[in-house]
Amino acid sequence: MSQKIIMIHGFRGTHHGLALIAKNLPSYESIIPDLPGFGEGDTLNSYDLASYVEWLHGYIKLLGLVEKPILLGHSFGSIICAAYAAKYPETFDKLILVNPIGAPALEGPRGALTKLAQFYYWLGDVLPDKAARAWLAAKPVVYIMSTTMAKTRDRELRRWIHNQHFTYFSRFHNTKSIMEAFNTSVTHNVRESAPFVTSKTLLIAGDKDDITPLAKQQELLKMFPHAELKVIKGVGHLTHYETPDQVAALVQAFIKSV
Repeated sequence: MSQKIIMIHGFRGTHHGLALIAKNLPSYESIIPDLPGFGEGDTLNSYDLASYVEWLHGYIKLLGLVEKPILLGHSFGSIICAAYAAKYPETFDKLILVNPIGAPALEGPRGALTKLAQFYYWLGDVLPDKAARAWLAAKPVVYIMSTTMAKTRDRELRRWIHNQHFTYFSRFHNTKSIMEAFNTSVTHNVRESAPFVTSKTLLIAGDKDDITPLAKQQELLKMFPHAELKVIKGVGHLTHYETPDQVAALVQAFIKSV
């Protein structure tokens, strides 16, 4: 029986975002739920961090796994998984954080863009529901986000990445779910949980990540009791799209390590 890896995707994504990593891990069974509030995910009363952690705890219990799973979180998923790991260390084996949000969003080199994003979501919150959904799903905004984060110079790959974002980035349930989840994503980060994570932990970062620069990832590493950092060169925050094979190779080596 293959070991299970539970993968938690990033903000505004769905399970599709981590499919390439899973495809490159054929020796393991990857379980990738949609986060509550997005895609086919559950509905929560609140989309704060505590609610996401409790949702994940309930989800893992419902799976009824015989063997403890590996837990992997990408981006916003790293915040949720780290907080979960700190609270429920007995329910999983090892922790893997891909492009972890390792510092406050407003303090990074893209802090100005985060402030613009706050205005963007604020406006989505005050508009009537139909107008808000159109505004929050506007293709030009999605394209700007996608273009900013994609680092590859391969035109075909860039087009594919943009198409993935156009297809899945706006599958949020309603303005409540996206607004509350956004607030959670920018008011929390992995640093809050890192000192309390007792499991062996792998951090995977891109050396061109604008959301959490490499220097901040190295600071984050020191906050974990038992962690290692692996860096993928030439890629930013979209390692799951641009270098899924390299991510998978690092994941597999970590799982097999003692």
